[in-house]
Amino acid sequence: MSSIAPLASKEIGAALAGRNIEMLDAPVSGGEPKAVDGTLSIMVGGKKEVYDKVKEVLLCMGSSAVYCGELGAGNTTKLANQIVVALNIAACAEAFTLSKKAGVDPELVFDAIRGGLAGSTVMDAKVPMMLDGNDKPGFKIDLHIKDLKNALETGHGVGMGLPLTAQVMEMMQQLAADGFGGKDHSALVKYYEKMTGESIRR
Repeated sequence: MSSIAPLASKEIGAALAGRNIEMLDAPVSGGEPKAVDGTLSIMVGGKKEVYDKVKEVLLCMGSSAVYCGELGAGNTTKLANQIVVALNIAACAEAFTLSKKAGVDPELVFDAIRGGLAGSTVMDAKVPMMLDGNDKPGFKIDLHIKDLKNALETGHGVGMGLPLTAQVMEMMQQLAADGFGGKDHSALVKYYEKMTGESIRR
């Protein structure tokens, strides 16, 4: 259930298969709050018949356990998830910092747009943390750096560039260098604070 590179999942699976041990890769999304209340989203790769045998066990930990394909597919899905989350957080940090810089209350902007197409689970979870100046980690920047590193390596491995992922990776690396690696990934807003001298905190 670790979030590791898909290639690593396949290598571990191959080693286990030599000992007649089946493996699924089943990373999760939802962070600490969803882990605590047992409503994680679980993405699973491996043999379908093995998944079918253990699905009910997985659903003891998560509200969903979706089969995504062969071994490695679970972690590929997790990388896709982490790209979307990282870019969404960065977009929120950028947009709400622009609002403040332009003289509009970020909290009012949040209330105005969260119900429209721009709204998302990420926005609802992370923008209030930004507004409160709360960077207590639910998911640390250092961990997100690890996932984006795996995403970039996977992209390069299949011959695909990931320019947006690379940009957010550089932002997170800068925050880690500034001592914020142990903070929640919503602390991406601090990148914009440093760049603009403007804070969106209430």
